[in-house]
Amino acid sequence: MPEISRRTSSLGTENAFVVLAEVNALVAKGENVISFCIGQPDFVTPDNIREAGIRAIKNGKTGYTGSAGIPELREAVARELGRVRRLEISPDEVVIGAGAKPFIGYTILCVTDYGAGHEVIYPNPGFPIYESQIAAMGAVPVPLHLREDRKFAFDPQELADKISDNTRLLILNTPHNPTGGILTADDLAAIAEIVRAHDQVWVYADEIYSRLVYDGAFATITAIPDMRERTVIADGVSKTWAMTGWRIGYAANRALAPYFTKWVTNTESCAGHINQYAALEAVSGPQVDAEKMRHVFARRRQKIVALLNDVPGFHCLMPGGAFYVWPNVTEACQMTGIENSEELRKRLLYDAGVAVLADIHFGQRVPGEGQHIRFSYAASDEEIERGVERIADFMRKNRR
Repeated sequence: MPEISRRTSSLGTENAFVVLAEVNALVAKGENVISFCIGQPDFVTPDNIREAGIRAIKNGKTGYTGSAGIPELREAVARELGRVRRLEISPDEVVIGAGAKPFIGYTILCVTDYGAGHEVIYPNPGFPIYESQIAAMGAVPVPLHLREDRKFAFDPQELADKISDNTRLLILNTPHNPTGGILTADDLAAIAEIVRAHDQVWVYADEIYSRLVYDGAFATITAIPDMRERTVIADGVSKTWAMTGWRIGYAANRALAPYFTKWVTNTESCAGHINQYAALEAVSGPQVDAEKMRHVFARRRQKIVALLNDVPGFHCLMPGGAFYVWPNVTEACQMTGIENSEELRKRLLYDAGVAVLADIHFGQRVPGEGQHIRFSYAASDEEIERGVERIADFMRKNRR
């Protein structure tokens, strides 16, 4: 049998889908499992957006489009990105892709060379595809630790210490997966001050949760002088409009847009024609349903944090955005004699029927920060109440 390449053998994955497979296997056996593991809205795509997709099919919008996306969508996305960030963005800066995820890899490919020792700094814990793509593209992953006492932001001095002559890219994610933390305007100003001193460093601003901020206004590094030109804005329709399966994302950067377009041509040819018209309705049509979903998430955030903080051994900060909480379960592990967060995750799944993710699914544990697990509160109020009660019951039964 011919060998598999080292690149492919070392490729990481997104463990939410691995755990989801475990959940599905248990459900197929008749087990009742309450799942908080998958990061997608539990709502159906709004009616007007689904109808736009149906119209596109009926109108024969079923062929290739230009690799950068249909002009109408690029124009609408430019307006939407600019409105949320209080910027003027031109349609020719925008490229449409099959989800926002491909632009992580495209950006790394555009600004690093394979095997040249180029470094990419990324948040840890963080979306696991960051580290996976950095390594697969032949760059050097450099984790930047998020701190609980900073509400899961990072110390700017740690960033300054990690930037070297080999650094080519800094990945920022706000609001953040998995912690729900946000980078404030002050955080971003401090980051910009550091990055400005290094002409070779690009910034990838993963802002897929930009419309899901609950306290104050969304802040972006692109609004800071001298940062927009070197920053890729990445966003999409998946989270705001409950469109994860439609696979439409977008990135904006004037210098890199032509190269992103080439990468799209080389990989996916173009995003789905039909789906682009659905996305056009999402970003330019009525926003009533999107706002309703945001209000529901905000209410659930309050509920799940309050409930988790009543569970023995659980300590949960209030997240600023997205739809995740990241409780510290160090004490819970000690109280039950469970070795670590991954063992706790397994026990909660198989003994309590509750599916969550462990901190190791999002990178290496941050030294000195203890043990954490992630809940997605993209679940009904009833599921949140029942799921946390199962966990509380597990703790009562297993406490030493």
